[in-house]
Amino acid sequence: MKSICMVAALMAPLVALATPAVADDRTLLTGIEQQLVDAITDGKPQVWVRYLDPAVIYAEEDGTYKGKAEMVKEVRPLPKGLGGEIKIELLSYHQDGDTAVALFRQHEVERYYGQTIHASYLTNTVWKKRPAGWRQIEGQVIAERTDPPSIALPAGDLQKFAGTYKLRDSEPAYTLKVVGGKLMGERTGRPASEWNAETRDVFFIKGDPRIRKIFLYDASGKVTGFIERRETWDIVWDKTG
Repeated sequence: MKSICMVAALMAPLVALATPAVADDRTLLTGIEQQLVDAITDGKPQVWVRYLDPAVIYAEEDGTYKGKAEMVKEVRPLPKGLGGEIKIELLSYHQDGDTAVALFRQHEVERYYGQTIHASYLTNTVWKKRPAGWRQIEGQVIAERTDPPSIALPAGDLQKFAGTYKLRDSEPAYTLKVVGGKLMGERTGRPASEWNAETRDVFFIKGDPRIRKIFLYDASGKVTGFIERRETWDIVWDKTG
């Protein structure tokens, strides 16, 4: 028992030394990431030249992926009329020796020709400690989606959407009703939820901004169904009653 205690006592200082080192790297990489986003708004590509590994793979929110040369080329002074700030928030961090994974949220305030835009992005990064210091070997940016603004429509305008809708060649049904001045939709086997109007014919459910409900009409203006648009994919529901 004494030998176990002695070993534990000897190892304790090593653990104490390791923990601050990881904490210091976490702080260091958060600072580097802040420098990288500051370089975007300041138009300083040399920061990206310094911290990107030559073999980095970087996936952007527009669906493209690039290497170091292409990423550096994108960092340039903003044109007149554009400006803003990006603040980094570290959400999660894991370090395994000379490799670290850090997940950040970018809080962006953009001034766009006299208007102010707010956006946030999730940025997942992988870092490798080289002889010259930490270098980013992978990055992925995802735009965080939020609900769009909604408009209020009179109950009478909503009433034309009430009815039953079905998928083609399938059993699931969607029932729409106007309840208390709100358009409520209930799909078979699921709880009812409010459909919020983005425009007069386009609706969304709060908390699910990837999907839009777009109503369809015939030549006489009668509602014939709706499209459930999942970003660029459409699923058609036909009105049956």
